[in-house]
Amino acid sequence: QVQLVEAGGGLAQAGASLRLSCAASGRNFHAMGWFRQAPGKGREEREFVAATRWSGENTDYADSVKGRSTISRDRTKNTVYLQMNRLRPSDTAVYYCAASAVVLWDSAYGDFAGWDYWGQGTQVAVSS
Repeated sequence: QVQLVEAGGGLAQAGASLRLSCAASGRNFHAMGWFRQAPGKGREEREFVAATRWSGENTDYADSVKGRSTISRDRTKNTVYLQMNRLRPSDTAVYYCAASAVVLWDSAYGDFAGWDYWGQGTQVAVSS
């Protein structure tokens, strides 16, 4: 049974940092990613944040987080992380971990429909 379990969300002030984690189990994955769903938005409106191949290659970021966020993975723990720095109120959302069981090209990272598995989400709220 595939499980993606996120942790690390919470309330932060603008300018602070948070590190989200996603513990993956149940099978091997080709790529791991993070999406976020802003308040009032639906599931299919989740916004791509970052992604990487499980090998660690081919990382990509949304323009909105590029330069202040880093996606990484720890193979020994089967865990993917999203380090977010210089948080902004616009980062407020529920953050979801996503996993792809098949080859996912970088150009397809941002396509919500291309990901096979999703976690339950972790809330991030940033106050100004």
